[in-house]
Amino acid sequence: MGQKAHPIGNRLGIIRGWDSNWFGGNHYADKLVEDEKIRKYLSARINKGGVSKVVIERTLKRITVTIHTARPGIVIGKGGAEVDKIKEELKKLTKKEVQINIFEIKRPELDAQLVAEGIAKQLEARISFRRAMKTTIASTMRMGAEGIKVMTSGRLGGAEMARSEQYKEGRIPLHTFRADIDYALAEALTTYGKIGVKVWICKGEVYGKRDLSPNIGGASSASGKGGRPEGAAGFGDRRGGNERGGERGGERRGDRKPGGDRRGGPGQGGGNRGGQGGGANRGGGSRPGGSR
Repeated sequence: MGQKAHPIGNRLGIIRGWDSNWFGGNHYADKLVEDEKIRKYLSARINKGGVSKVVIERTLKRITVTIHTARPGIVIGKGGAEVDKIKEELKKLTKKEVQINIFEIKRPELDAQLVAEGIAKQLEARISFRRAMKTTIASTMRMGAEGIKVMTSGRLGGAEMARSEQYKEGRIPLHTFRADIDYALAEALTTYGKIGVKVWICKGEVYGKRDLSPNIGGASSASGKGGRPEGAAGFGDRRGGNERGGERGGERRGDRKPGGDRRGGPGQGGGNRGGQGGGANRGGGSRPGGSR
């Protein structure tokens, strides 16, 4: 068996905080089950809201739920109507007082959960898995990640036999505890079965002591300044263009000689084969008039 530790569980208490923040006491099991219910309910309820994680904190009578989302507008709704609905539904589910906070993720390309879900959605839309993985890797690296590894497993491309493929760029030091590595797993429900998508994103290294309170050091606050740089593209968006394609394409088109060197434009002769004679004939100069 592969003895692999979960990259987030491995860093808990070192550079990562817990997503559930409360003291269990004698009712630890009940609270744990309740947390799982809340998370499952929210992921199904706002499945198009770009929810990365749900942080749950408890006091004696109140549950504070912080939803980390890339699309706060969808979660909040018109004039906060949607949040109020979710609040009432969670009250019925838990039979306790519930408070909801919404935390915006300013750079979704650097959040492993959102990246994995983005790839899974593309696979469900029958986009080639290689293309989905490569465009995602390019957009994440453009946003300033130190490294990314993406792995898909299952009946890739509808093949009869399941297999797994992975692509890497940059560095992902999984054995380094101070390396801030975000990890997520998503599943694409395709017509020919489930395809699993795993994503590891390295955002650099954390030196010194980090505040482990749950809403600090998240996807948007850890990155320093939020917002997307001009011209950066989202998932599968090709306008930003990766540097290699853009530059090389430009060089190739720009450096071609006018008049087409192979066939020999007027007065240039047929390249290396014919001397200085007429246009497209291969024989060129030695024969009079360039004719055969």
